Amino acid sequence: MDRAEKREFVTGLNQVFENTGSLIVAHYTGLTVAQMNDLRSKMREAGGTVKVAKNRLAKIALQGTKSEGIQALFEGQTLIAYSDDPVVAPKVASDFAKGNDNLVILGGAMGTTTLDADGVKALAALPSLDELRAKIVGMIQTPATRIAQVVNAPAGQLARVFDAYARKDEAA
Repeated sequence: MDRAEKREFVTGLNQVFENTGSLIVAHYTGLTVAQMNDLRSKMREAGGTVKVAKNRLAKIALQGTKSEGIQALFEGQTLIAYSDDPVVAPKVASDFAKGNDNLVILGGAMGTTTLDADGVKALAALPSLDELRAKIVGMIQTPATRIAQVVNAPAGQLARVFDAYARKDEAA
């Protein structure tokens, strides 16, 4: 990379560090090219991105961002995984690390919060934003359905009472 390419890369990485929902840093020593491509494709399908960056450039890009606290994680062969949804990158990286011992999650960041490896795993255990939205919509719709049933119940009872009086009058 020449100097202009490095500047452009650092600027792009700085925007990533500033604007992502979550950021994961991991060691990837021992991963084959096929395994790395598999991780990238899984992350892409879920809505995230995996990048390998030089530690020195990543540390420069971190300066002045809300994720600045994770600079110490950039030692050795590191990759970064990030996504706009705070749960996607940790979930995909944790799932991949379970099946592959060569991917070692070091930590990450979510906004201004610095996460260690256990924090990343805890974040991965949470449901995604889409799952949470579906649950909220379900909880909102359930009371509305019950309210409609309660409101309609007295009207149904009145109709049955009127019907009973009408039958009584016809019989008499």
